[in-house]
Amino acid sequence: MEDQDLPPPDAAEETTQVDEEPTSIASRDDRLSQEIDRFISVLDADDQSDSSSPPEIVGAVQIFSDLLDFRVVEYESGSKQWTQLEEDECSSFVDTVNRTAKLLKSLSRFHSVEYYAALINRVSGIQQRAMSFMEVEFKSILDDYQTSYDRDHTNEIEEAKTKQLSSSPSNVQDASETDSPDQSESPPEKDEFLGYSDEMISKLNKLSKGLIAGGHETECTELYFFVRRNAMEQNLKLLQFEKFSIDEMQKMQWDPVEKEISEWLKMFKNFATSLLPSERRLVDAVFSENNTEISDNLFGNLARIVLFYLLTFAEAVMMTKRSAEKLFKFLDIYETLRESIPELEKLLSGDWLFQLKTAASLISNMLGEAIFNILGDLENSIQADTGKTQVPGGGVHPLTCYTMTYLKHACEYRDTLEQVFREHKKIDRPDSATGSDHDPDSDHDPGSQDQNFCFQAGPGSAFQLQLAKVMDLLDANLEVKSRLYKDPSLSLIFLMNNGRFILQQTKGTGEMRSLMGDPWVRKRSSDLRSYHTNYKRETWTKLLQCLSHEGLSVNGKVMKPVLKERFKSFNAMFDEIHRTQTTWVVSDDQLQSELRVSISAIVIPAYRSFMGRFSQVFTPGRQTEKYIKYQPEDIETCIEELFDGSANQPGKKR
Repeated sequence: MEDQDLPPPDAAEETTQVDEEPTSIASRDDRLSQEIDRFISVLDADDQSDSSSPPEIVGAVQIFSDLLDFRVVEYESGSKQWTQLEEDECSSFVDTVNRTAKLLKSLSRFHSVEYYAALINRVSGIQQRAMSFMEVEFKSILDDYQTSYDRDHTNEIEEAKTKQLSSSPSNVQDASETDSPDQSESPPEKDEFLGYSDEMISKLNKLSKGLIAGGHETECTELYFFVRRNAMEQNLKLLQFEKFSIDEMQKMQWDPVEKEISEWLKMFKNFATSLLPSERRLVDAVFSENNTEISDNLFGNLARIVLFYLLTFAEAVMMTKRSAEKLFKFLDIYETLRESIPELEKLLSGDWLFQLKTAASLISNMLGEAIFNILGDLENSIQADTGKTQVPGGGVHPLTCYTMTYLKHACEYRDTLEQVFREHKKIDRPDSATGSDHDPDSDHDPGSQDQNFCFQAGPGSAFQLQLAKVMDLLDANLEVKSRLYKDPSLSLIFLMNNGRFILQQTKGTGEMRSLMGDPWVRKRSSDLRSYHTNYKRETWTKLLQCLSHEGLSVNGKVMKPVLKERFKSFNAMFDEIHRTQTTWVVSDDQLQSELRVSISAIVIPAYRSFMGRFSQVFTPGRQTEKYIKYQPEDIETCIEELFDGSANQPGKKR
């Protein structure tokens, strides 16, 4: 190579010191870039030829490398900060670095030529310093803005917590579990890029483009992954998420686990609908000038970290010992996965998507199986409730309260339970929990059999049939428990109380009413009317016989001794009914009122008629007071005292 072909050693220095207008500088840079591009084309073309000697190095290469060196020195000295550069200056520097990488690649074909080797070493050294500077700036921007975002995000979460606690000072737990405001929610749409401004996104994008073009893809992606991984882990800490192993979870009491699940539900939804989509937008924006495989892999690795923690927690919860109290939290987790996973699937592709689908499907299937079995356990628990203790006063049995409250809550998850039962329903067997395993103490009940057959044979979803089976089992159990009462009337009150409670709970829950259907409601109402009719017949028929006119007169003359016996019998029987049935319980106000009204409707007119016809037979005074103990008004007062669950004394005569 001839020396005159190279520019003077101070040419670059003179070039950088010339006070030119920005337009002339841009024009000069464009001309210089064009010369470098032409030289690269010459090198590439020469590589394809049979020439034995490489092309001469043009003077523009020296100027180009000197200018890059000058800019790198400026940045390294701190006299210029990347974050303070104008957009066109950032773009110019990245373009220069990219062009330098192409130049080095073309020069490297002639590395065995001495003067090429010297040039390659010099340009490579400048390029490496440029790469190091860009790596530092890339990490600095990621770190600085993430730190600022974390600080602001932490403050917002703390403010939300303070607001929740101050709004409900008497019930901290309730405040922490309310859905609004949600302490785990990120700030709204302003977090499209998780705290990074559009300007910073643009600078990060240019840096990533330069680093990858310069052969530093690994360093660039590792830096990005390191910073964003720490940010995600910080988010988990901010949201007070604590991951428990399966062994730890199995040793914990359910109450603390339940609270952790409540936090997990909010957190998973937050990550699925806010944080991870924002994370996807961020990585796509930073690496938009590159192959999508880079952003796909980066996001997949980042998402895997969070999803591993969150899905492992769900798996640990699901692996705890099955019990009825866990059903609703299991359902909450199941629904959260069902609703959130499709949103996450939109963000992933390839192997990452396959891994997510596989893990989520496994956990959902196991949760569904657990939910299905828990409701099966409810059948078993009803059948196993064979306690011989009577409910005082024939009130609503705890089994009825528990079962109906449980089913009422379960029906709030109707769509989910129908899905679970469709996927996990086993083939019914003749000896299943719904069919022929009756209590050995129970008698054959054709009505109960017909009711079961109606539900089993009729159309309906798998969950609808399951609900009907549980109702049938509860009915059968209550029928057995009603026989624990020696007094048939009290047995009927017990059936009325429990039947009324079941009906009201069903009618008061739209989902349960819809599932059970109008025919079931009409059948239940008919059963209650039958109990009511039978109760009146059992309790009050004998009393009304005392007020019969038959056998009191002979040849038109009232037999006074028989009349006295009738009044004595009525008084004794009514006293006993009042004494006993004031201690009985009818907790439903409407049912209590209906019973009292219907009793009054048959007793008071009969008593009033009997008194009006025969009271004058007695000698006024002591004899009348001795046998006519009650006035009609007293009877009415006493009837109004029935079913209060108290031991009131009979009302006083007027």
